[in-house]
Amino acid sequence: MNISVDLTLSPLSDDFEQHVIDFIKALRASKFTVLENPLSTQVFGEFDQLMPFLNEKIKASFENQDICVLTIKVVKTDRSEYEPHF
Repeated sequence: MNISVDLTLSPLSDDFEQHVIDFIKALRASKFTVLENPLSTQVFGEFDQLMPFLNEKIKASFENQDICVLTIKVVKTDRSEYEPHF
């Protein structure tokens, strides 16, 4: 089953930018489709492959920070080709 995952990483520290950049670069280096916008990053792929990958990258990101919030939304479909029709 294909899924679309929307992620917003919010480190609660003064040096938050580098943590966000490192997290996005780790996602980009994967085999998955990654799209970014100013508010979040979307990753698209097959559930059984994508979720373990995200688990690993989220854990690594959390281990490098004292306090961090991650907002995640998962949609049961691949929305990587979505284009608004309005």
